[in-house]
Amino acid sequence: MSAPRGVWRIVAAREIAVKLRDRNFLISTLVTIAAIVASLVISTLVTGRTDTIEVAVVGADTEQVLRTADTLADRADKNVDFAARPVADIAEAEQQVRDEEVDVGLVPSDSGWRLIGKSAEDDNAATYLGAAAQQIALQRNAEASGTSLEQLGRGGGVTYELLDESVVDPALARIVAFVFALLFYMASVLFGMSIAQSVIEEKQNRIVEILASAIPLRQLLIGKVAGNTAMAFAQLTLFVGAGLVGLAATGRADQVGRIGGAAGWFIVFFVVGFLALAGMWAVAGSLATRGEDLNSTATPLSILIMIVLFAGIFLTGTGRVIASYVPVVSIVAMPSRLADGTAAWWEPLVALTLMAVTAYGIVVVAEKIYRRSLMQTQGRLTIRQALAIQD
Repeated sequence: MSAPRGVWRIVAAREIAVKLRDRNFLISTLVTIAAIVASLVISTLVTGRTDTIEVAVVGADTEQVLRTADTLADRADKNVDFAARPVADIAEAEQQVRDEEVDVGLVPSDSGWRLIGKSAEDDNAATYLGAAAQQIALQRNAEASGTSLEQLGRGGGVTYELLDESVVDPALARIVAFVFALLFYMASVLFGMSIAQSVIEEKQNRIVEILASAIPLRQLLIGKVAGNTAMAFAQLTLFVGAGLVGLAATGRADQVGRIGGAAGWFIVFFVVGFLALAGMWAVAGSLATRGEDLNSTATPLSILIMIVLFAGIFLTGTGRVIASYVPVVSIVAMPSRLADGTAAWWEPLVALTLMAVTAYGIVVVAEKIYRRSLMQTQGRLTIRQALAIQD
């Protein structure tokens, strides 16, 4: 009597139960969630930390320059403070800069002011101290001419309007792309290796012979793929949710909606793509007869995963546009483009369709190889040898 077609659900439930009872899996998941939130908090603290620039000053007017520079930096939402360290003369200011007792020196000169650094320019000091000195000079010159700074600057105001405010900040978009690539790598290896090792253990212990007599091998494969895909989906959802909550908690709530859409697409792409990867991991396990064989049978798959990881991190411009339509690589590339606003609304639909068609084809071929090689326990097989075995 043949087994019911829905028997794969039993296999899937068993795969899920095994994961949920795995203490290492649960602990690593919680640690990763904590690490995601902590990294966001730390990055916010680092970027929000005020940078105090110590300035050796000569003359009474220099402190006015520093106060004006502080005001300009505040208006620009720049976390920079300028601290005056009065010294007797220019020579002492230069010596303190050489001894690194201060960051820069500000001293009067014939043309206005000299900003003194040791070996490299401080961009914040050059920008805000320079702007402050110019503003003070303009104000004095305007008063001497019987006018005001406001009148001199009339008609010179510039407002900055964004045509598309839905686009994520470029720096944050790069971080998101890196996170997508890293999460893809972690989930692909963790759950993929779990599938492969499970298949090898069943072959080594000859349990597969018992299972094959009660369950069609196709149903066994579907159950393993479905169970691990469900767990990968759940874990990724937790990770993404933790990241979005962390963004909101660190004062970046305006970015949550924008990144959330790209993150949602990433999960969808990963689930569809992982169906193909899971089938290939099952093949890697079925071709092996012992754990040591997996290093060889899984090498092509490991290389593919590394390619996707590096493509997601390093590809830019036209290369990333092309990669966003290449199945498997698109798992990371297309959501990254959505995060930085360079993809039109229809592009993920096209890329997802290509990914789904490719995943279906890979799963069909993987099922055939899996079914033909699973019962072969004499030694490690190649894909060509497995395909040559008759059903």
